[in-house]
Amino acid sequence: MDWTALSVSLQLASLTCLLLLPPGLWLGRTLALSRFRGRPLCEALVALPLVMPPTVLGFYLMQSFGTDALLGGTWQSLTGGSLNFSFSGILLASLVANLPFAVQPVQRAFEAVPSNLREAAWCCGLTPWQTFRRIELPLVWPGVVSALALTFAHTLGEFGVILMVGGAIDGETRTLAIAIYDRVQAFDEQGAALMSAMLLLVSFATIGVVYGLGGRGRRPRVG
Repeated sequence: MDWTALSVSLQLASLTCLLLLPPGLWLGRTLALSRFRGRPLCEALVALPLVMPPTVLGFYLMQSFGTDALLGGTWQSLTGGSLNFSFSGILLASLVANLPFAVQPVQRAFEAVPSNLREAAWCCGLTPWQTFRRIELPLVWPGVVSALALTFAHTLGEFGVILMVGGAIDGETRTLAIAIYDRVQAFDEQGAALMSAMLLLVSFATIGVVYGLGGRGRRPRVG
């Protein structure tokens, strides 16, 4: 087991979930409740990483992170470092690649909340923030947990985007998925099998969480 690669993967997945939670909540709620002209375009942009080949997404991110590009050049002028081939770069790439997993489950959860509940809360004198915190958030938490679980699992298994942007620098950008590829290239099938089994267990547990929460949400009430 490559514990260094596992540590990098866990750090990357945890930070991705933490950083995507606030914008995922805001964007998911906005897309669920707002009706504006550009809504289909926003939804398409959010879903775009789902249909783009990871190497294509990684290529465009790599170009954007270069020192000659606006984003990469600004980052270098502020920090003195490069986004490409750095942990900061793969973290930013992970945020982009995982945006659909953080937004779509939350959006579906907010869409399932009856609008009359919000109206009743407002009639009772609750502010929009109090309505969100006391009424909406407890109802949509299964969607939020699903979003976090999917984001965490997808980050652990991401390969193409991370490899294009970060390469395979040990202790910084070499994640467990890349370590598996390296073990296969070195004909170390036993090591690759062990690490693959760990990712398989994580994926299975994540799917169990998502479907378990979905089943609870669809369970009919008695009485």
